[in-house]
Amino acid sequence: MVPSEGLQYQGIIQLLLHFRWKWVGLITPANDAGERFLETIEPMLFKNGICSEFTERVEPNMHYSGNVLETLGEKRVLLPNFMKSKANAVLIYGESLSIIWLSSAIKTMEVAELLLSPKKLRAGKVWITTAQIDFILYVLQKFAYFDTQMFHGAISFAIHSKEIHNFQDFLQDIYPDWMGRNGFIKDFWEHAYSCLVSNSSLLKVIRAACTGEEMLESLPAPVFEMSMTGHSYSIYNAVYALAHALNSMHLAGAIHKGRAAGGRLALRYVEPWQLHSFLQRISFNNSAGDEITLNEYGELAAGFDITNLVTFPNHSYVRVKVGRLDPQAPPGKQLTINENRVKWHRSFTKVPPPSVCNDICHSGYGKKKKEGKKFCCYDCDPCPEGMISNEKDMETCVSCPADQYPNKDQDLCISKIPNFLAFHETLAIVSATSALLFSLITILVLSIFIKHRDTAIVKANNRSLTYILLISLLLCFLCSLLFIGKPNKVTCLLRQTAFGIVFSVALSSILAKTILVVLAFMATKPGSSIRKWVGKELSYSIVLSSSMVQVGICAFWLGASPPFPDLDTNSMNEEIVVLCNEGSILMFYCVLGYLGFLATVSFTVAFLARKLPDSFNEAKFITFSMLVFCSVWLSFIPTYLSTRGKYMVAVEIFSILASSTGLLACLFFPKCYIIVVRPDLNNRQQLTQKKYK
Repeated sequence: MVPSEGLQYQGIIQLLLHFRWKWVGLITPANDAGERFLETIEPMLFKNGICSEFTERVEPNMHYSGNVLETLGEKRVLLPNFMKSKANAVLIYGESLSIIWLSSAIKTMEVAELLLSPKKLRAGKVWITTAQIDFILYVLQKFAYFDTQMFHGAISFAIHSKEIHNFQDFLQDIYPDWMGRNGFIKDFWEHAYSCLVSNSSLLKVIRAACTGEEMLESLPAPVFEMSMTGHSYSIYNAVYALAHALNSMHLAGAIHKGRAAGGRLALRYVEPWQLHSFLQRISFNNSAGDEITLNEYGELAAGFDITNLVTFPNHSYVRVKVGRLDPQAPPGKQLTINENRVKWHRSFTKVPPPSVCNDICHSGYGKKKKEGKKFCCYDCDPCPEGMISNEKDMETCVSCPADQYPNKDQDLCISKIPNFLAFHETLAIVSATSALLFSLITILVLSIFIKHRDTAIVKANNRSLTYILLISLLLCFLCSLLFIGKPNKVTCLLRQTAFGIVFSVALSSILAKTILVVLAFMATKPGSSIRKWVGKELSYSIVLSSSMVQVGICAFWLGASPPFPDLDTNSMNEEIVVLCNEGSILMFYCVLGYLGFLATVSFTVAFLARKLPDSFNEAKFITFSMLVFCSVWLSFIPTYLSTRGKYMVAVEIFSILASSTGLLACLFFPKCYIIVVRPDLNNRQQLTQKKYK
């Protein structure tokens, strides 16, 4: 008729976790029951991160003899562990006699300590007792040597109880001659009131006779409690459970019936085992309103009360109900504690009192195990770089989410700032202004060439290729604007592909110009058959075929693994990089590689043709422009790989603008100078004379 002991063990663990007591002491009787308790509770403690600082096994025959030195000898095993213990929470398992032994042990040590070191005072403890233990404080009061207040603030698991109607009236009707020959009442009466119920004249000389008018309610609580205790409540329910089982047997016809004297029903030949099946199905409401039911294991399907012992200077005490252990409650809410009602030992300066091996680790620190110590003992180490602990006494530091980073104290995660080349930034404004400025210059150059399209210098340099080259350079300047602003799906698809295709058209035009210069020189030789190849068809074919290769590479790239907007959370500690993921880095370098191939071929051909005796020879300008182009992009790759975030984008913008400007300046500024500033040189005779100088 008591709840499952396994439930009590779970409640003990929940109680320790509730108050964060991770460093506890264990006191058990040195018998089979104590060993079973340790075998059960210690794995549960370990599983929940709780350590036992000491385990004391109490011999059943230990008792207080009245001699301090003799008692000290009996407790010599307990002395070093208990007195030096840092554990404020001590769990006691056993019977009520364990409390008598413990109180004698503590008081004996206090006396011995006072004699050896008068200034040293004993700190209080939080005694946690199981439901099997009751505080027999009256026994302790028999000796002035004992101080019952040492148990002030004890927390106990108690069998659930309720007040029974008319129970107080029942107690007030009890007298020494109650129940006739009930020896228990007589012995209790003499013990409680220090009087004699017997009429023997010999005994009256030693002790006064009981009057029979003594009232139980006049006794202090440590001697007799007028309220219904958990143990009495269990007996009350057990009697009624048995009565209900017998009634069920009677109704089922399983009992032989007969009539006794006075007409009362006599129940005969009822064996205990016959009640088992009826008791297993028992379910009724007692007079206090509680439902009494047994579970499938034959145990009472009920919980425990959590009580707090409050003692007073006059050695009286009260048990205050401060909580409840309800197995029917949802997980995590089975244990409820009203901390405001709990009274702690008066020696504690902090409530609830801590019970840990060492001070808790503050935020920003993690636990580091001490060598040779239990896992509850640890050092507090600062969190490693990039990790935090945002709560006190965290086991390990944790990493921030990918979009956050630790603050300076490593106790908080801060959201990372998005990193991309925004339009309002100085770097973006300078880049955009430069791109637009060079675009206007390119348009100006194009307009000059269109306006003077019939002059000698424009005709000599293949007008169609010149227009194509200038338009492609204009687009090169403008495509750099795609790299400014927050990346999105469209800009990510267009950035590298537009840049690669437009630049391939520009380089293809330069390559066509270079090849035409060589072919034009070779065609001037008498009887040359190459003359028929020199013309617009060849130049268009070179530009179209060379550009289509790049278009094919980009189309394959977009079809297989296209670029997409992405977030880089690892490159920078305090910023999250918003970028365009290239999708396939191999295809990106294929685009760059093909541009490098076109530039290399153009440079090689132009370099070989730079000294051809032709006044309209552009080879020397193309050679220098390709040298600038290759220098820019060769330096781009290591710089691009060594930068992160918006600066990586800025490097690519700079490379586009620098290489495009190099081509524009090297190929067209000398010609514009002649067209605009020295028009007198822009005729066939002057250019021909220059040839022979």
